[in-house]
Amino acid sequence: MPHRWLVTGCSSGVGRALAQRLVDEGEQVLVTARRPETVAEFEGRPNAVVAPLDVRDEAQCQAAIDLAVDRFGGLDVLVNNAGYGQFGAVEEISADQLLAQFETNLFGPWRLLRLALPQWRAQGGGHALFVSSTAGFTPYPGLSAYTASKFALEGLAESLAQEATHLGVRVTILQLGGFATGYGRALLQPAQPVDAYVPVYGEMRTAFEHFEQLPGLNDPALFADTVVRVVRDPNPPLRVPVGPDAHAHLTAALEQRAKQLDDFAA
Repeated sequence: MPHRWLVTGCSSGVGRALAQRLVDEGEQVLVTARRPETVAEFEGRPNAVVAPLDVRDEAQCQAAIDLAVDRFGGLDVLVNNAGYGQFGAVEEISADQLLAQFETNLFGPWRLLRLALPQWRAQGGGHALFVSSTAGFTPYPGLSAYTASKFALEGLAESLAQEATHLGVRVTILQLGGFATGYGRALLQPAQPVDAYVPVYGEMRTAFEHFEQLPGLNDPALFADTVVRVVRDPNPPLRVPVGPDAHAHLTAALEQRAKQLDDFAA
């Protein structure tokens, strides 16, 4: 029996790859994007519904949940994928830029969850997936706002897991490594550049400018494969590193944190 999905941020990258995989496999999918014309290719597929969704807009979030219930009879899986990256050190990020980063990366998923949970309580369960990053566990220079939003997103997910597991709600955090997408090109630059930080993040910024040409990046198809496997698992894990680079990076970060704890305790 197919699942009933709502996937945010399907216009490109891993979101698009996931939507394509799900529709091709006969799942019922609400394919959403801020600009629905970017996902027009899904129009006319019998098991897909295309809808505009800016996760910053409460009314559009409500309309998306209502549409899924109306067209599919309910909602089983919510994939919180929509997001973007803001580049810059803490001092360089304006208040407006910080708020905008959190509006999309954190407040958007929170809005959708508040609207989906009554449906899941009524039907006895659902599955919330949160697209995070290795940056949701360990920081990178020049990604202060993005990192903060992903740390907070993972806190939201873990809180939800503690609060709603008894209702049949399953929660999974997808901690992505580097994927061959337009993430680097789409990074927004800081409002108040400060030259003093260039020695710290200059190489990182240059790498992002040529992100899609970097060797060893993961194929978005790997993301789609992982999501499908997790949702079909009768006991899905809370955290899933996506990509061998993610596993290696997170393992190293965990070992470093353990050492810091031991050093302090000593």
